[in-house]
Amino acid sequence: MIIGNGILITNNSSNAFLENGAVLIKENLIEDFGSFEHLKNSYPDEEVIDVKGKVIMPGMICAHSHIYSAYARGMSVSKPTTDFFTVLENLWWSLDRKLTLADVKLNAFTTYIESIQNGVTTLIDHHSGPNSVEGSLFTIAEAAKKLGVRTSLCYEVSDRDGKDITKKAIQENINFIKECRKNDDDIIKGLFGLHASFTLCNETMYKVKEAMEGICNGYHVHVAEGIEDEYDSLRKYGKRVVERLFDFGILGEQTIAVHGVHANQSEIEILKETDTSVVHNPASNMNNAVGAPPVVSMLNQGLRVGLGTDAYTNDMFESMKVANILQNHQLCTPGVGFMATKKMQFENNPKILKKYYNHDLGVIEKNAYADIITLDYDPLTPMNKDNWFGHALFGFSGRIVNDNIINGKFIMKNKEILTVDVKEIMAQSRERTKEIWPLM
Repeated sequence: MIIGNGILITNNSSNAFLENGAVLIKENLIEDFGSFEHLKNSYPDEEVIDVKGKVIMPGMICAHSHIYSAYARGMSVSKPTTDFFTVLENLWWSLDRKLTLADVKLNAFTTYIESIQNGVTTLIDHHSGPNSVEGSLFTIAEAAKKLGVRTSLCYEVSDRDGKDITKKAIQENINFIKECRKNDDDIIKGLFGLHASFTLCNETMYKVKEAMEGICNGYHVHVAEGIEDEYDSLRKYGKRVVERLFDFGILGEQTIAVHGVHANQSEIEILKETDTSVVHNPASNMNNAVGAPPVVSMLNQGLRVGLGTDAYTNDMFESMKVANILQNHQLCTPGVGFMATKKMQFENNPKILKKYYNHDLGVIEKNAYADIITLDYDPLTPMNKDNWFGHALFGFSGRIVNDNIINGKFIMKNKEILTVDVKEIMAQSRERTKEIWPLM
């Protein structure tokens, strides 16, 4: 089919921008793009979808989130959440311990639904739920397949719930990675999840490395989110977090190091030398009061820093807005966050995904995956190839996403998700939440 008659933002290497553009989709790939009239004339037998002036652009990529946190919206917590550790222990770790596999599936559906509604086509998730470990990643994958969303999953191994849970978590990652490698549809991928250095003893790390021998090289791990992570590593092991992960062979081009708020210059250099991806989660970092990572410095030094939400929101346009102003504020330099944010979302997120998928994502280019969204946006100032990101940052939002095409198929059309009953799922989530909240 041809999707056309809209403002086309390609985000490709040539920064092609067409005021009346179109995209030709063949099966699940982009076959061609160009002017609407040219594509209609060149491919007269194709179905034509007229978007009537809407913006056509690549789908948004979220490089880090937590599906397990879905029930937290609007929730009160009875215990203190006054610092990084109490937020973890009394909020997130308390919540994840209450999840059944049925909750995991429901959380996956609601998170993916909101992500799709906000223009996300690919989401990298980092899951936790110690009382429903076995089969949890497979359960999330079922929801992703039902909806039709592209995703990468892992389970965060830690020592916080005892050795038996740790063993199950290691095995869940391995089983899921192996299963993903059997499939060639390039929709669902697996990484090996690690929580953070301060919840992983050396014994567990050795077991992880043994289990991963010959499996793959991709890890997904929180790194120096709170300063406590660094203090713990220095006190117990005499080295900083990134140094410790490096010594265990965790870092590399297929590994995602999340946050990096308190990484120092020597750690940044290790991340650069190992070609490890870093993912910034600005709103979450501000909400948890852990600080602002030196992402501008990281980018200037050539690190591949992408952008996620850490489940603070499911709208990547919101995450971009916060990323921009956080760096401006932290560095006391107006404008410094602008190009940093564009690079994280529209250059580096696609580069991170390219490490795992067979075709390009996050761009409209020939032979890239047909993951495309449309936005109902009538610009109040001129928009062109030189300033479209200014419109994306200050004008776009998830609320104006109209269509979401993933892997060449309409998953949402005219704001209606076509693959599941959204109202029923949201109602189920509300009812189950009423049972969870009193336990918090």
